[in-house]
Amino acid sequence: MASDKRVQVILACEDCKRQNYITMKNKNNDRERIEMKKYCRFCRQHTSHKEKR
Repeated sequence: MASDKRVQVILACEDCKRQNYITMKNKNNDRERIEMKKYCRFCRQHTSHKEKR
């Protein structure tokens, strides 16, 4: 099915380790963990967020 290729992932802040965002990714295109610069409301600044396992 086409829906099996896209999975939900949780992004966690690298500084405070809190889970801030939920997003979707395509397993076929992005095999490794994704990393984004996002705003963390607990740190009150833009920090690096990595996909949680």
